[in-house]
Amino acid sequence: MKSPIRLMALVLGGLTLAGCDATRNATNSLLGAPAVPAGTPGHVRGFLGGVAAEEPVAAAVARDILSAGGNAADAAVAAAFTMTVTLPSRVGLGGGGACILYDVRRNDPEALVFLPGPRAGIPPNADRPAAVPLMARGLFAVQARMPRGRPFEELIAPAEQLARFGAPMSRALYNDLVAVQAPLFADPQARAVFGTPDGRAIAVGDRFQNPALGGTLTALRVAGVGDLHQGALARRIEEATGQIGAGTISVGEMRAALPEVVRPVFINARGGDRIAFLPPPADGGLAAAAAFQALQANERLEEAEARALAVAAAWRQRGGDPQALLSEAGLPGGLPGNLPASAGLMVYDKDGNAVTCAFTMNNLFGTGRIAPGMGFLMAAAPNIGRVQPPLLAAAVGWNPNLRAFRMAAAGSGQEGAAMAVAGPMAAQMLRDAGAEAAVQIVPEPGRSQLGMCPRYLPGWPSLCTTLSDPRGTGVAMGATDR
Repeated sequence: MKSPIRLMALVLGGLTLAGCDATRNATNSLLGAPAVPAGTPGHVRGFLGGVAAEEPVAAAVARDILSAGGNAADAAVAAAFTMTVTLPSRVGLGGGGACILYDVRRNDPEALVFLPGPRAGIPPNADRPAAVPLMARGLFAVQARMPRGRPFEELIAPAEQLARFGAPMSRALYNDLVAVQAPLFADPQARAVFGTPDGRAIAVGDRFQNPALGGTLTALRVAGVGDLHQGALARRIEEATGQIGAGTISVGEMRAALPEVVRPVFINARGGDRIAFLPPPADGGLAAAAAFQALQANERLEEAEARALAVAAAWRQRGGDPQALLSEAGLPGGLPGNLPASAGLMVYDKDGNAVTCAFTMNNLFGTGRIAPGMGFLMAAAPNIGRVQPPLLAAAVGWNPNLRAFRMAAAGSGQEGAAMAVAGPMAAQMLRDAGAEAAVQIVPEPGRSQLGMCPRYLPGWPSLCTTLSDPRGTGVAMGATDR
């Protein structure tokens, strides 16, 4: 059952790096600032957890938040805000996403869905209709659902600094830029942020700045997320979207856009383990659940992938109870091609809390147009023209009887996103495969972000593994500080 979260009710509340020196050096080189030093309030030594993200700077930021005493939600939120700066092709303040949260105290995963909002038809004078932004409000909700962590304002600060003073161009962002450079650079603001004076994309490793986005993030940090939905920032969005052919997004639309707490789709594994998948409307999780069931029944990977897409297509056509849909046999067809891009992020902490998310702009770089004076791209409105919703896939495996975390996965890769979650989940939770073997069965174009603790967490941290799909451009950090 869905229950909207109203902002006023929210309360603030693998690559394993062997030691602290290696991790700090990696963070320093990415951010140009020291990692959290010993002696800082909240600083944690020993095992911290793990993070895997599709963009390296975001992973380093999440690792620093864990070392500062933050929990999985704190680290995931800081990494997500960072990705709005460093990977705006797929993650942005103009977009949204969905996350699965496992709080070891609650011992019952829940889903937070904050998709870029649909529009009521094609807005007047809109040649590229924009979705209603929900990213910031969604991330606020993620942090509020797992309290007793770092201050929310602290989680915005790394992204703010990167936007103002420069972030390194990653391979992930560069690849997306060159794929759509010609239409994207038709927007002079996008060309100014991501291009060189002679019209080329900024090279990998070179720094790019987005001062306007830095100013927006400063306003969010100082005035709060609510200002983006019913204050001065909301009025600026209303004005800006009317100027760029996105279809004016009114303050009323911004005010009404709310994240939702939704019950996940649950599947039993073995030995008392269970898996919570993202539920519709983030229907890549439902597709992943269907694929996991097929693999559990010893069907081939190709059959599992076909089943996943057929179940997702059936839900899009007629809706209904997703758990009931999983039991229907003989579903025909699948989804059309050209599904939108997404990006995955996975974090777990030393206590066994976990957050795993998938984010989207409903198209590479969304509408391709930056909101004037605000610095962020507007996501494309779904179900208008050729823009269809993406498959957003993520899942958490845990043992309710042991009250312990076992595994988390986030998937991306258009039609391959569901298998990027289901394949590794089945390999580990049904067959005890390691992370490297688990990711090898993910078919193209799927990419996985994984965290595995086969003997559970809390309890056996030395056996935990964190992995970012080696075919992708991300980074995993097994966070240990000695």
